[in-house]
Amino acid sequence: MKTDKYQRRFYRDWPRSKDLSSTRILTKETDVQIWTDKPLNKEFAQERIKYYRWQIENYITRDARFLTSLKPLSVELNASQIIKEISEQAKKANVGPMASVAGTIAEFLGRDLIKKGYRQVIIENGGDIFIKTTRIRKVGIYSGRSKLWNKICLKIKPKDTPLGICASSGTIGHSVSFGCADSVVIISKSASLADAVATATANRVNSKQEMQSALDFARSVKGVLGVVIILKNNFMSWGKVELDSL
Repeated sequence: MKTDKYQRRFYRDWPRSKDLSSTRILTKETDVQIWTDKPLNKEFAQERIKYYRWQIENYITRDARFLTSLKPLSVELNASQIIKEISEQAKKANVGPMASVAGTIAEFLGRDLIKKGYRQVIIENGGDIFIKTTRIRKVGIYSGRSKLWNKICLKIKPKDTPLGICASSGTIGHSVSFGCADSVVIISKSASLADAVATATANRVNSKQEMQSALDFARSVKGVLGVVIILKNNFMSWGKVELDSL
């Protein structure tokens, strides 16, 4: 869930993928950066974002709990596909629906662009990433005060994509978190699930002693492929996590 306090996404200045075209789209609270192998049809991408936002906003007018609940909610049988996806993945992580909205929008838009013929698509939506690539990519992990780890990154191989890579933090950004982890990163074939589980896992980290139980929770969720947790100078990982340096 987001607060109304905006922080500039300075990490977008770091990518060095010169083979990709980069485009930023800002629609209300949705602020995405999109990298593609050919110039983006910005009008198409913007219309798809507006469409998904309209579906979410329209559903909230019918059930205001969808915006504020910190627990999973059942949704109407005739709800749109994106509403059902948000609800389903949030339930798996035992969090409120809004915990998976950013990752879900990134994933739905990413799959739209793939259908339009883009072979390489990377969409970053507030630390939540959908990626489809034909070459090895490095995805950095920003952990703020934990400068010891700020040069590490995830090595993503083409055969593993499309993939969701989503981050949550109790010390960075404007998302509401009940923990104090500097960075929790979840890898899944579903960016929607990765977003929800990243939030739920970060909520469980308030001390070094809680890192293992938080990691155990994340790995117990079906569909989670990899986990990274950073708290100050402490680092833990599990699963399909291949580390590299920037």
